[in-house]
Amino acid sequence: MLTISDEKLFHNCLLALYLIAPPTFISLRYIQAPYGKHHRSGWGPTISPALAWFLMESPTLWLTLLIFAFGKNSSNPRSLILISPFLFHYFHRTIIYPLRIRSSSGQRSTQPNASNRFPVTVAFMAFGFNLLNAYVQARWVSNYESDGAAGGWWFWGRFLVGLVIFVSGMWMNVWSDMVLVGLKREGKGYRVPRGGLFEFVSCPNYFGEIVEWLGWAVMTWSWAGLGFFLYTCANLVPRARANHRWYLDKFGEEYPKSRKAVIPFLY
Repeated sequence: MLTISDEKLFHNCLLALYLIAPPTFISLRYIQAPYGKHHRSGWGPTISPALAWFLMESPTLWLTLLIFAFGKNSSNPRSLILISPFLFHYFHRTIIYPLRIRSSSGQRSTQPNASNRFPVTVAFMAFGFNLLNAYVQARWVSNYESDGAAGGWWFWGRFLVGLVIFVSGMWMNVWSDMVLVGLKREGKGYRVPRGGLFEFVSCPNYFGEIVEWLGWAVMTWSWAGLGFFLYTCANLVPRARANHRWYLDKFGEEYPKSRKAVIPFLY
């Protein structure tokens, strides 16, 4: 009977995280995920966005907690502290964010719109990625990370620097999402977002998430954290580019030409 060691499984999954980044980047340059402003038919059955976000993001909570319990670092306070920002982000993304968009959709339910639906196929693909990524991140922190067990200035120094970057990114991400959800709640269709980082980029929510996982890569100082950061860039940069073009096409001269797509002053 063929068996695979835990270490081999971990390294294979880590390698997969790196290997899926380039095709993700290339495919999203030409094919946009068909939900929200890019909604189009032909992608099969759909569900509500709130339910989709809850289901597809959920492995980052239950699988992370399950895996962590079986790691050799599971009772180490430093490892618990290290995994906390990851869980904090995904508690918001899995529980809080769906409740917000559900509230927004509920207030607009008198005017049903197909663009308010989320393709099951896209949610399924995201669910698969989150299974992979949750396993890689949780298994590394809970079992293969060694600096946390030893402690010392190197662990705490990089953790604090990374945490500052992470918290800054999450603030940008959450604030931007709240602005967009607020515009949807008004029920007046798509409008030009204003204020804050929206004056610099079309997708500050994506920029904030990129910054978050850069902070995670610094905190963990690992191939696992770096792989997640690179995949985040491969996923969100082309999506931001498509959103930027959509805004320019829809609003024309009304849309500020000085705005970049996702990185202030650069891109």
